[in-house]
Amino acid sequence: MKPTGHWKTAILALVVIGVLVLALSGYLNSTIKTALQPLITVQSWLSSRYVAVYEFLTVPRDVTYLRQRNTQLEDEISNLQKQVIELEQQLREAQVLYALLDFARARPENVYVAGAVIGRDPSPFLHYLFIDHGSDDGIMHGMPVVTQQGLVGRVDSVFSNVARIQLITSPDSVVSVHLESSQTEALLVGSLTGDLTLENIPQDVVVNPGDLILTSGLGGDYPGDVLVGQVVSVRKLENDLFQTASVQPAVDFRSLQALLVIKNFKPVDISPLLPTSVP
Repeated sequence: MKPTGHWKTAILALVVIGVLVLALSGYLNSTIKTALQPLITVQSWLSSRYVAVYEFLTVPRDVTYLRQRNTQLEDEISNLQKQVIELEQQLREAQVLYALLDFARARPENVYVAGAVIGRDPSPFLHYLFIDHGSDDGIMHGMPVVTQQGLVGRVDSVFSNVARIQLITSPDSVVSVHLESSQTEALLVGSLTGDLTLENIPQDVVVNPGDLILTSGLGGDYPGDVLVGQVVSVRKLENDLFQTASVQPAVDFRSLQALLVIKNFKPVDISPLLPTSVP
């Protein structure tokens, strides 16, 4: 007798249940792995091809974007570096201006005109600076020039909006000074090389390296008690009438950016009163 449809269904269910039991028990692992291996291989191949095609289509676009982004970032970094340099420059200028302001407040008896250094004499034998103020601002020939560090020089020539400053290191510069330690008067003389020499120091005066030198006010060219520099070394010979000394200026002329012109100081020309030599 042939099995009915119900019997077929029951037998099929029993077979499926048996296969499941065997599979869950681990008896069919090797068989299933062997049967699925071709499918896994095909799937892996298709996956690798898909990734290759995707990268082929998208990488050029990504590289272009990354290059553009890298260029943008480099431009931003360059702009930031420029801003940092500008801010540092502004900070240095502000510090100089504050120092000049403090100096002016410490000497309220003077009237000052602040000027920025806009040029330097290119000759190694001439020691001049140019500032951005001139006769339109009341600056006149002979006015003393200072900074918060000390004495710079004096106005040598003037135009409407520019003035030339002769530094104390100029070979034509002679400043009447005195040693702070002994109040001894002497002359500070410039040179072609820019070196400063203290001359006409009496032999009996004790001069030591580090002694401060200030303007004496004698001669009528500069106000008194403005710092000029300090002694570096002393030269003293028994047969000389005077001893001399090398001087380090208080002002760093190479980095000078701004200065003050003492506007209300009136230089006095005493040369007609000096004795003249008889031929």
